[in-house]
Amino acid sequence: MISHAGRRSPFDGGPNRADLGKDPASVSGMFDQVAPKYDVTNTVLSVGNDRLWRVATTRAVHPRPGERILDLAAGTGASAISLARSGAHVVAADFSPGMIAEGRRRYRDVRNLEFVEADATALPFADGEFDAVTMSFGLRNVKQPKKALAELLRVAKPGGRLVICEFSHPPVPAIRGLYRFYNDRILPRIARVVSSNTEAYDYLNESIRDWPDQRALSAWIREVGWTDVAYRDLSFGIVALHRAVKPAQPGAAARSFDAESEGRRGEDAAGRLES
Repeated sequence: MISHAGRRSPFDGGPNRADLGKDPASVSGMFDQVAPKYDVTNTVLSVGNDRLWRVATTRAVHPRPGERILDLAAGTGASAISLARSGAHVVAADFSPGMIAEGRRRYRDVRNLEFVEADATALPFADGEFDAVTMSFGLRNVKQPKKALAELLRVAKPGGRLVICEFSHPPVPAIRGLYRFYNDRILPRIARVVSSNTEAYDYLNESIRDWPDQRALSAWIREVGWTDVAYRDLSFGIVALHRAVKPAQPGAAARSFDAESEGRRGEDAAGRLES
């Protein structure tokens, strides 16, 4: 769990803005502040594409009745409720108390959905607990993303499935240029109208620009021990959907990563799925 001692309350008045240092308390506090309008803002800023990405992610996870699924960085639970409709038991985990509180308020009557406050780099779950683990638009906000990927590997069952949906970099230069123009010029103006914390969306733009491309993230996933790693682009590569499987052989374990290894981006090529 993240300690929030000394962190400014989301109701103290001033905006809480994270930076690319990704201090956990700052990132968590920022998401606390945007929680009430988070899903509406995402729909507006993505021009409705967030719903299409959620459908694609749910299909990739392929939840089944009776399975136990971890939805990490679940926010207010929009992705988790989509998974829970299958009949699987879904644990929606997030390190923002504000997001968790909003999710519990919205979905308190859904019996196969539970909310847990959790740090992605030190998950409060047993080894091999989940049939599938997924994370949408949250890995980018973790200070040590490889460590989070290793934790997801640890809590997945042998043969368990991983699905990561994250912002990426369009491979076509013209689309990449239009996307950068939208993020730099259009998105901030819209955020000023619809968001309760416009500075949070300045961070969003910075974090997307700084994030590695599809092949590099796939290499990270393989590096920590996942197998059958592949990805496919959504919305022309604005978002990429990554899939992998935990090795079924006993004794396959996640590597541990220090700060130095977190700074190295993998160079290995990863398979690309056809749409």
